[in-house]
Amino acid sequence: MADGDYERGRGREIGEIAAKLKRLAEARRTAACAASPQVFVLNGWAASPHAWDLCRFARTRLFSYVDQLDGLPEEAMAAAGRVVLAGWSMGGSSALRLAARWPEKIAGLVLIAATPRMMEEKGTGWRGMSPRRLEALRYGLAITRGEGFFGVPDGKPNPYLADDPGNLERGLKYLLETDVRQSLEQAYGHAAAGRVAAWSPPVHIFQSERDGIVRPENAAWLKKVFPQAAVTMVPGAEHALPIFIPEEIDEAVDACLAVAKKG
Repeated sequence: MADGDYERGRGREIGEIAAKLKRLAEARRTAACAASPQVFVLNGWAASPHAWDLCRFARTRLFSYVDQLDGLPEEAMAAAGRVVLAGWSMGGSSALRLAARWPEKIAGLVLIAATPRMMEEKGTGWRGMSPRRLEALRYGLAITRGEGFFGVPDGKPNPYLADDPGNLERGLKYLLETDVRQSLEQAYGHAAAGRVAAWSPPVHIFQSERDGIVRPENAAWLKKVFPQAAVTMVPGAEHALPIFIPEEIDEAVDACLAVAKKG
């Protein structure tokens, strides 16, 4: 065989080996991505993306409250594998709704000022936000864009925004009407005990001790639904916890991912 033919044959062989190694590497990356949970962040009503600026955890997607009203998290969940959900305020309610619908996909929950039922119920004794407080939120947001009225301290990003009035009204309707207590109890309560016995991914609950929007009693109710949950009660009355305790939220999301990767 001539030297030129040998070199060309050797070059093809090396090229084929390199292509095979590249395909194997791509397959490994694809498998790793499939095995690693996605992280979906669900924002609060009238909340700005800047609410999460101080949090450093890796996230796959941030869903605005309008995205939630339009059903985009449901579309994403239907197409996803395992998911860690981090939800704040209205986004916490949405996270609970998704967890009730897709318990087998949940790799972890980080619930921040979250509640299955936002509004108070005087007849049942459920502790929630009063209609008067909800109107105060609407008025305060309109005149201050969240600054001052909501007590955003100097040096912190403003977690709120003034949105289209139509979107705000849709969000208010969601807050007034949404109740996922029954769905959660059906998915994780006593009736589902056998089915969810093996379901024990980490759950982290963060709640301000004097939050006037989401009451502390809601965290106690969630602890009964998710007995494995770690509950952190934050001193004070702040509702916008992502800008006040970002390090703790980062640690909670990272802990969920670490447990999921081990499993």
